[in-house]
Amino acid sequence: MWFAGPARRAPPAGRPAGLRLDLVLTPGMRVGLFGGSFNPTHEGHAHVAETARRRLGLDRVIWLVSPQNPLKPAHETAPLSERMAGARRYARGRAMVVSDAETRLGVQYSLDTIRHLKARFPGVKFVWIMGADSLATFHRWRGWTQIMAEVPVAVVSRPWISLRSRFSPAARRFAHARAPARAARIVPGADPPVWVFLTGPLNFQSSTELRKRMARRGD
Repeated sequence: MWFAGPARRAPPAGRPAGLRLDLVLTPGMRVGLFGGSFNPTHEGHAHVAETARRRLGLDRVIWLVSPQNPLKPAHETAPLSERMAGARRYARGRAMVVSDAETRLGVQYSLDTIRHLKARFPGVKFVWIMGADSLATFHRWRGWTQIMAEVPVAVVSRPWISLRSRFSPAARRFAHARAPARAARIVPGADPPVWVFLTGPLNFQSSTELRKRMARRGD
């Protein structure tokens, strides 16, 4: 069986005393964590966030705008303030929350973010959200197997890479933990490791192509 009941509570991750986060979450909420550089944000990001919100039945989707993606060059990354503003333009609706929690926490890796938030908000049912392009390189993330052990994961289809991502090292390693898409609403309360691949209408925008266009225009 790919799930065994409510997710286990994470042990305290440790955090700076008195640190304030820009998040208000209560026990029992189903919350998606959508991390990324958002450099720049585009409709593809909105598609991933909204697809996950709808299919998983989430109360909130938190867009975690990273201070700096360790796998991407710093000189190609716009200032955090610009990326936050861009994310807010696309994070539509009250269920979408744009946050600089990783900067406030002083963390760089998704695993650390997840552990901090689980410790700060016990009883919240967190789900990590990613596009299929991220699943294709997930095995390069620091502590990726531990992320799978910490929270359920939802992968949303993206153009060109969806098929390849389903045969990626991470997908093969955790093939036994893949839930059927029809059971997506059960995933937020499932015991990790568990992940689900969600398909739907594809949005063809990408941050890489947008940056190339902006460079050609001299923006």
